[in-house]
Amino acid sequence: MATNISKQYLTIQQQYPNFINAVETLGKTVKQAGPLDDKTAQLIQLAAAASIRSEGAVHSHTKRALNAGAQTEEIYHSLILLTSTIGFPNVMAALSWASDIINND
Repeated sequence: MATNISKQYLTIQQQYPNFINAVETLGKTVKQAGPLDDKTAQLIQLAAAASIRSEGAVHSHTKRALNAGAQTEEIYHSLILLTSTIGFPNVMAALSWASDIINND
């Protein structure tokens, strides 16, 4: 699990421990199902988070990608690659959210 867990996550974990356990188990299971390393998996999940404009998930997967060994340039590149898919404004928002984490670490 990533460090610096959000207050919201901790609240839901306390209220619904079985739910959070199931979600965490699912995440571990799908990561072990294939050949991708953790860094690559986190960069993919970061891109998906940006695609659905989830600021919290971009924050989370930026942290997780850094913890998995991703360099800042890899994080930014994984986001700018999305420009033709999700559009410039969405990419700029995601870059801003990733920068929140990168600049505070």
